[in-house]
Order: sequence, then C-alpha cells, then structure tokens
Amino acid sequence: MNVRVRINQREASLDYRQDGETCRFRFESQQERDALVALVEPGVYSVLLDGGSFEARVEEDGEGVCVSLRGHRFAVEVLDPRQWTGGGRSGHLRGRQELTAPMPGKVVRVLVAEGDPVEAGQGLVVVEAMKMQNELKAARAGRVVSVAAAAGATVAAGEVLAVVE
Repeated sequence: MNVRVRINQREASLDYRQDGETCRFRFESQQERDALVALVEPGVYSVLLDGGSFEARVEEDGEGVCVSLRGHRFAVEVLDPRQWTGGGRSGHLRGRQELTAPMPGKVVRVLVAEGDPVEAGQGLVVVEAMKMQNELKAARAGRVVSVAAAAGATVAAGEVLAVVE
C-alpha cells in the first residue's frame, strides 16, 4: 500500500506491505527494506531492522500520532485517510480497547475496577506466565467498562480480561 505521510512537517511517500510481524517498506526513493515488528505492550513495539533492535513507542497526541524512537520524537500524520483504515496494529489507539491475555497464565492481580478512569500506560491486570509476571497496560486514557479477570483465575491466550472505552 502506498500512502503520503507527514513526519515532523516533511511530506513523504511510504510504500509498505505487512504480513504478520514482517513488514517490507520503501520510504521515498530509498531501497526496499524488511523489518520485523512485534507488539510488546499497548503502544510499544519491538523493531528488528538491519541487524539492530529498536523500541518504538506510539502515542496519539490529538492531531495525529507521535512516535518515539532512539531518543527522538516524530509527529506522524497520514495525509490521505481514505487509504488508512485503522485496521492494522495502530487500531488499539482509538475506540474500544479489549485488553487480552498475551499467553496462557494465571491472573495475579486486578489493578482496576469497572467504572475506574485510566490513563495511557496505566497497569490494569497482572498475569503470570512461565514464572514471569506481566503487567498489561491501557493503550490510551479512558474508562474501564468491564473487568472479566479475577485474581487467581487461569486464563487462555487471547481471553478478554478488561475493556476500556
């Protein structure tokens, strides 16, 4: 898919194809490149590119999206919204967020209750899997509309633990 983007007030052409975690892209007239992109937690991505590993943080800022990468912040805006459906990985930044268990495990703590207001990055549920505790966080600010998780319960991968609107 080819889209026009504005990054820190500079317009550019971005051509990309994504298949699972593999992303093939060409920025402007540069050579086509491959990257592996994995969602680590809401709004945080692990990127493997050209033998290097990077963490990218993505946040909505009201006017678009802000990406933090290697100590730099980039304001990113897609210029033709008809080409951007929001059905990709950034869809968790808008609308209803269903917080799901990333893998089978046991709920250790539930940090919120139905009706609680939450901020972006706030912990909602702690799940233990393979002897490691993972705090699952809100991708954006909102209000908890339901909590399906209960401390001590066993959960399956993909099971909805809480919903934020």
